[in-house]
Amino acid sequence: MRFDLVDLRLFLYILETGNITHGAAQANMSLPSASARLRGMEDALGMPLLERGRRGVETTPAGDTLAHHARLVLAQIERMQGELGEHSEARKTRIRLWANTAAVTEFLPRPLAEFLRDHPNVHIDMKERQSAETVKAVLNGSAEIGIVADAVEHGALQAFAFATDRLVLIVARDHALSGRRKVALKDVLGEAFIGLSAGSALSEYLGEQALFAGQNFYFRARMRTFENVCCMVEHGAGIAIVPVTAARRYRGTLGIRIVELTDRWAPRQLLVVVRDLDALQRPERALVDGLIQAQQLKSK
Repeated sequence: MRFDLVDLRLFLYILETGNITHGAAQANMSLPSASARLRGMEDALGMPLLERGRRGVETTPAGDTLAHHARLVLAQIERMQGELGEHSEARKTRIRLWANTAAVTEFLPRPLAEFLRDHPNVHIDMKERQSAETVKAVLNGSAEIGIVADAVEHGALQAFAFATDRLVLIVARDHALSGRRKVALKDVLGEAFIGLSAGSALSEYLGEQALFAGQNFYFRARMRTFENVCCMVEHGAGIAIVPVTAARRYRGTLGIRIVELTDRWAPRQLLVVVRDLDALQRPERALVDGLIQAQQLKSK
């Protein structure tokens, strides 16, 4: 049974994409070559690793075991390369960071910029994901560091306070709701909304909350940035839900009003999560320390 690092990476790419074709593309490999490697692994093991279906592939129990150990092996290889790379100025260290929309747009830009300025040999591979997805990614080794909302169960992960986030409703100054100080989501779901692009972590999160409240959002338009969302709201195209930091940043120049949401999910504490702080590479540990310190400085 001889699996090389190419085999292990290919197998994990297939699991991440849920598809052999896409996994092969991620591994920069042709489909016939990837299929041959996968068959070779299964032949060497003497049992199937994947179950093929119409919607993609799923792991067998043997595949789950291989995936677990593949992540451990590749994580150890990356850790070794990172520590050896500290002896070479040309060596680049990659940190995989997953975070929700509020963290990516509102709270991470400044501390990440300062960190990258001070660590020229570090590259950050950041993905915007819902908190539940991020927890799974850190647990299974797909990401070294995650930033999640505290409403999500983070299991055995170590967690540290990062930022306080609060979602609010914004409306135009002449909107019927502009005179309200507080409102519940269920009472405004009949309104026309402006949202972020479909697929963003915040859009998916709010969509779940709307379903729990018994109704779907009606989006008149979706925009790529909070600035554009606020602009649409200012001109009366609809109402929107955004982080209070974004609303306050634009309120001075745009004609919008902030209405507090009374729903218990609206205020959120954002957490930095890792599997084991002491097991992180030095650059990863430095990033976590920098994020924690940024929160401490804000709270003073």
